[in-house]
Amino acid sequence: MAEKNLRHAIVTACRQMNALGINQGTSGNISVRHGTDMLISPSAVAYDTMRPEDIAVMPIAGEYGAWSGPLQPSSEWRFHLDIMKARPEVHAVVHSHPTFCTTIAITRREIPACHYMIAAFGGTNVRCAPYATFGTKALSEHALQALEGRFACLLANHGMIALGESLTKAMWRAVELETIARQYYHSLLIGGPVLLSDEEIAETARKFENYGVQEPASAA
Repeated sequence: MAEKNLRHAIVTACRQMNALGINQGTSGNISVRHGTDMLISPSAVAYDTMRPEDIAVMPIAGEYGAWSGPLQPSSEWRFHLDIMKARPEVHAVVHSHPTFCTTIAITRREIPACHYMIAAFGGTNVRCAPYATFGTKALSEHALQALEGRFACLLANHGMIALGESLTKAMWRAVELETIARQYYHSLLIGGPVLLSDEEIAETARKFENYGVQEPASAA
């Protein structure tokens, strides 16, 4: 996609996060890979007033932390950038504070294989990264470790991160993760879940090779 279209897509996705109930206020942030750069939502800007031209640009392989734009990038730019650098297959990162993901992260639990859709995140669980202050290198390092072999993780006492081969897939995973988190939370209230086996999740993962969210022709 052209940079102009990606900028519009980020603004739209930021507004969708709140409309879908997977974020509140300006706490979330989104980034998309564009060639050798990363486009990322700006810091502390209300989504309803955010404009495509407000999106910041950061080099992925250039000077670490350098950026251009009228507004500074999200305070969480470090883990967005570090994920882009470490995971070339990732083209979009969605971070938000959805209620049920965050509730589970506050208890510092992982989400186990309570539903077959856990396979959409690349393994038999969604890990919870240890706590670190927002916006720090320590948080980025914790997130990268929790994301090894995965397309999502929880952040202790904070929120969640969902990755995608495109922005469409990252948003799809963000919604699926909050859905599973809500189901897992409620299962804990009535005695706890019966977990699926590694073999059952592996079988689902094989089926997912020909299944998943449909990409529009112009998807990022």
